[in-house]
Amino acid sequence: MWLSVQVELGLSPWDMLHSGLSQSLGLSFGVVVMVVGLIVLGLSWVLGQRPGLGTLFNVVAVGWVLDRLLETSWLDDLPAADTWVRVLVLVAAVVLLGFGSALYIGARFGAGPRDSLMVACHHHGLSIGTARVAIEVTVLVAGWLLGGALGLGTVLLALATGPAVQLSFRLLGQDPPARRRTPPTGPVGVPPRPEGARPKPWRRTVQPQSVAMARTGEMARDE
Repeated sequence: MWLSVQVELGLSPWDMLHSGLSQSLGLSFGVVVMVVGLIVLGLSWVLGQRPGLGTLFNVVAVGWVLDRLLETSWLDDLPAADTWVRVLVLVAAVVLLGFGSALYIGARFGAGPRDSLMVACHHHGLSIGTARVAIEVTVLVAGWLLGGALGLGTVLLALATGPAVQLSFRLLGQDPPARRRTPPTGPVGVPPRPEGARPKPWRRTVQPQSVAMARTGEMARDE
């Protein structure tokens, strides 16, 4: 996120939205990131992706760290670099974003709000890559309507981030976290039947008392 801001080839779709909202509402960039994160988190929860400890940490930490990084002068000379250098930095940012997303989502401590929305869409039938591209393009359009800066980097990030995340999952041998479901409960003392298991065929149960009466009747006939 920080690299995509510093290269000045166009913000990422989410940062484009954050920038447009920041200008419209008069709030700091980091504050907008946190507020939007909470809204997206609520939407993801409605779609069935419950938050975890990592989700809450992501909401607070990303906005705070981003504000601190933007206050530094570490990459102030990057916008003056040759275009090909900035393009390489942007490509590196996409690779790092894809790898980092797959790595921390695969840890299953809870995904960040925006990644939670991606995972929620995945649970509703879309691949990770397709879900991410659809979300990024939608956010890009919203950010552009709010006056956010659109550039080559914006389009690249919108179209490449999803495939990068999906490829990273495959390279790491990980799968997105499964949707959390409430386990079924059966009658007291009776474990629930596993999903997909067929019920056992009906069998007549013979009570011990009936067996004893039948044997008594047989002995009486023999006498």
